[in-house]
Amino acid sequence: MKQLLVILFSQALVNNYMLARILGTCPFIGVSQQFETATGMSLAVVFVMTMASVITWLVQHFILNPLGMAYLQTVSFILVIAALVQLIEMVIKKNSPGLYRALGIYLPLITTNCAVLGVAIINISSNYNLVESAVSGAAGGLGWGLAIMLFAAIRERQRLAPISQAMQGFPIALVTTGLLAMAFLGFSGFDVARFIGL
Repeated sequence: MKQLLVILFSQALVNNYMLARILGTCPFIGVSQQFETATGMSLAVVFVMTMASVITWLVQHFILNPLGMAYLQTVSFILVIAALVQLIEMVIKKNSPGLYRALGIYLPLITTNCAVLGVAIINISSNYNLVESAVSGAAGGLGWGLAIMLFAAIRERQRLAPISQAMQGFPIALVTTGLLAMAFLGFSGFDVARFIGL
């Protein structure tokens, strides 16, 4: 149980996929203009990361490794992620058309979100078991979601701030992302295992 807590805190805060590893920047910048769309995207990413972590672990250990085809890891993981994104896209389109329109092109771009592929590959390279992989995926998604929701809340406030013309839009978004990343770097010296008592 303590090992799962270490994975949870380290993936969500210490090794945040967006702010520490800089993975998944395209939807992070593109969907973060409104808090509601950022929340919808973060829920989709949490679901896809968690399910992708479980399914890719099963594919790796029950198909690729026994058949000696571990070299197809990246291709097979991308196929799994694409199928999951198609599933969630259909569910969102049917149940929440407004959110589907708000997410626009960024919803199918979860397929190419390198944070989702990164968590799947990191789980295998870290020799996590199935439960640890699921926790790692969920924690990675939660950390990415936390980052995009914080960023969206800041961007909503920035619309009311007197920002110079040269810094409006994308430039201030990059500066804000850098400041958030610096804030999360404060967790980098935090030894989660020692804090929990491992």
